[in-house]
Amino acid sequence: MKELEEKAGSADFWQDQAAAQRALQRRTRLGEEIEEGKKLISRMEDARVMLDLAREGENVEQELRNAVSDLQREIERAEISMMLSGENDGRNAIVTIHPGAGGTESQDWAEMLYRMYLRWAEGKGYRVRTLEYMEGEEAGIKSATLLVEGANACGYLKAESGVHRLVRISPFDAAARRHTSFASVYVSPDVDDKIEINIDEKDLRIDTYRSSGAGGQHVNVTDSAVRITHFPTGLVVSCQNERSQHRNRDVAMKILRSRLYEMAEREREEKRIAEEGTKKDIAWGSQIRSYVLQPYRLIKDHRTNIEIGNVDRVLDGDLDELIRGYLLMKRNEGKPPALPGSR
Repeated sequence: MKELEEKAGSADFWQDQAAAQRALQRRTRLGEEIEEGKKLISRMEDARVMLDLAREGENVEQELRNAVSDLQREIERAEISMMLSGENDGRNAIVTIHPGAGGTESQDWAEMLYRMYLRWAEGKGYRVRTLEYMEGEEAGIKSATLLVEGANACGYLKAESGVHRLVRISPFDAAARRHTSFASVYVSPDVDDKIEINIDEKDLRIDTYRSSGAGGQHVNVTDSAVRITHFPTGLVVSCQNERSQHRNRDVAMKILRSRLYEMAEREREEKRIAEEGTKKDIAWGSQIRSYVLQPYRLIKDHRTNIEIGNVDRVLDGDLDELIRGYLLMKRNEGKPPALPGSR
């Protein structure tokens, strides 16, 4: 930390803007880790004081319970931070949401997920930029891409990559029948220019179109939105919410670089697992979680077996228990964690 502060004060620190930004981001992360450590020590002291008072016969049972509960939350937060030690965990996250087959029903479900991640990021104090938002014909969205900026954003949100399943009475069905809808969530790290990703311009098709947004926001009267197709992989990325076609193209290329980097990392991991002769479900694109609203209310994560009865709480952005369960599972080599069941 002291070394970083000394570098920031040097005359040539800002000559390399990209390196300076990386150093400042690292400084911010270290500062947040120090603050987490201070909070944990403070909670331990509070619990110790309440325990001493209780031993002396003071009536502080409720205060002691509260202190222990606060300490437990800080320990869980610190435990999660310790698990986020991967190369890309500390990076910002690019989150892309696509509805599955099913038209309006699945497009509405995709928008519900979009709102859920906005709420989660808001609760974490993260900054969110909507890079692309395509409305559905009747309701919901055809696709959306978010940039979530903050310490360990990618480390947390990698738990959300996969297919999300919704079961409910459809608000779009006049017969009030139960429908099952699917939407996919793809999370990749926001890679910086230091990481080399070779992209041949001949492998790209770049299309422009007119922007549109929810409630008339971000609407453009010119064809400034950009969609890029990468032929070798079939990846399609787009951006529409920047102020110019040039800027939208730059951001779309940034998303493409991020997706290609993530694909390369995934392929290396799969090769390593094959060489080690171990069987491990990477679960990219598989159904990871079910959200059942009818005939009962329950959310179940199929990777960790965690079940939560308070569906509204999760859809309002309270994902911490689900994310923590996933991180514990990964730490335990794919074995579901021994955590409490439905709550």
